[in-house]
Amino acid sequence: MSLDVKNAIMNGKTVLGIEFGSTRIKAVLISSDHTPIAIGSHDWENSYVNQIWTYSLEDIWKGLQDSYAKMASDVKAKYGVTLQSVGAIGFSGMMHGYMAFDEAGELLTPFRTWRNNITEQASAVLSEKFNFHIPQRWSIAHLYQSILNKEEHVAGIHFMTTLAGYIHWKLTGQKVLGVGEASGVFPIDIHTKSYSETMVSEFNTLVASENLPWKLENILPTVLVAGEGAGTLTEEGAKLLDVSGDLQAGIPLCPPEGDAGTGMVATNSVEQRTGNVSAGTSVFAMVVLEKELSKAYEEIDLVTTPSGSLVAMAHSNNCSSDLNEWVGLFGQFAQAMGMDVSADNLYGTLYNLALQGDADCGGLLAYGYLSGEHMTHFEEGRPLFVRSSDSNFNLANFMRVHLFTALGALKIGMDILLKQEGVKLDEILGHGGLFKTAGVGQKIMAGALNTPVSVMETAGEGGAWGIALLAAYMIGKSDHETLEKYLNERVFAGKAGASISPDPKDAAGFEAFMERYIKGLAIERAAVNNFN
Repeated sequence: MSLDVKNAIMNGKTVLGIEFGSTRIKAVLISSDHTPIAIGSHDWENSYVNQIWTYSLEDIWKGLQDSYAKMASDVKAKYGVTLQSVGAIGFSGMMHGYMAFDEAGELLTPFRTWRNNITEQASAVLSEKFNFHIPQRWSIAHLYQSILNKEEHVAGIHFMTTLAGYIHWKLTGQKVLGVGEASGVFPIDIHTKSYSETMVSEFNTLVASENLPWKLENILPTVLVAGEGAGTLTEEGAKLLDVSGDLQAGIPLCPPEGDAGTGMVATNSVEQRTGNVSAGTSVFAMVVLEKELSKAYEEIDLVTTPSGSLVAMAHSNNCSSDLNEWVGLFGQFAQAMGMDVSADNLYGTLYNLALQGDADCGGLLAYGYLSGEHMTHFEEGRPLFVRSSDSNFNLANFMRVHLFTALGALKIGMDILLKQEGVKLDEILGHGGLFKTAGVGQKIMAGALNTPVSVMETAGEGGAWGIALLAAYMIGKSDHETLEKYLNERVFAGKAGASISPDPKDAAGFEAFMERYIKGLAIERAAVNNFN
């Protein structure tokens, strides 16, 4: 195997994927069988500068170059060869946000990331104008808010893009985005797989009185779908990526994609009636739809897969953070009692105990709102644990209610899709820290969504692997081979994950808990208003 990999590296038969996450930039080199053979990563953090969450251009390039250099060093250490070329490259990044450039290609205002909630007015106006929910983090909301704020830089805009689009542009000269990434910039028409012409026209009419020297369609990146070529690495781009100078120019690049799209690819959740749910600090579910929803919902974001299928996204800001703090508290107790308990043992014991609790958590109630929660309309949060005098208060129910409430806000969004809209979902793929203890988070998620939940070993490979797969698809697909078929037959064949079907008792228990959860939101509101 090692010799085959070495030959693939020397002959440029590998594929490279690099993803800019919120705390880590990761580079993954994969072989022709799509398995990772070398990895490099760089840790970074956003900065809060002048009330804006941002990353500097210096940090962006330093991080990219460091992650690439570590991956190339991994190749050298493992296989004894210098990486000079690959078959294809793909870049991915945090979706949304705002990067605006002038005619000379200079950044007009510091990069505004998805984390900024500073576009409330723009979001509301555009959502009403388009009859389509425009979240605050979307690029078009940032642009329109800048116009509403009368910011000087707006008149000088010649191009706006996302982080992934920016990296791709600087390395290839191409101002493009993959359709999944573009769907977080501006609404996509799923029939044309490009920006909605109607909404573009409505936006131009909306800002006509500003007499801006540009039209929206002229400053947005061109939209491409998975499998299309998106330019090649230029001489200048090769030097930007690999400061050692070993990497050769001319390598083809796939369309840059967002982290939502690469997550779908990495979990093989791009077919209609499939979905994936990522559960960690926050929790979000992505469901690939068979048809458009009947109306716009504030709780549901609409994006697309990298091949342009419509995806409904339900996102909750809070998931496991408060739960983790309670587990940590029990860890402190164990330590105070002179017991040496590993984190895995602590989580495993407490999580499995939750499976022994009453189906509805014995009447207990909790909210893990360390921050605000848009799904239930809270701009800030207060973690709470509540019980009545006749609740069945024991450790099993205590752990169960904290696992349930980690999914409470998400369930509100998913109920809109599954109950109100009648969306069909055959299976959902789970990944993230909530699923680390085998079977527990998976079983509770299945009960919450009343849908089979699978966890695959490959789900932990992450978005850098996902964008590498998209680059591999671009150069390796046969004529008319869809992304869905490529993933099913060439990447994930024989890798079916362990699936858990919903237990009717869990599903019924979760419904009873949700009645309590929704009624109890008044308690959370009182805590936010009166407890600082």
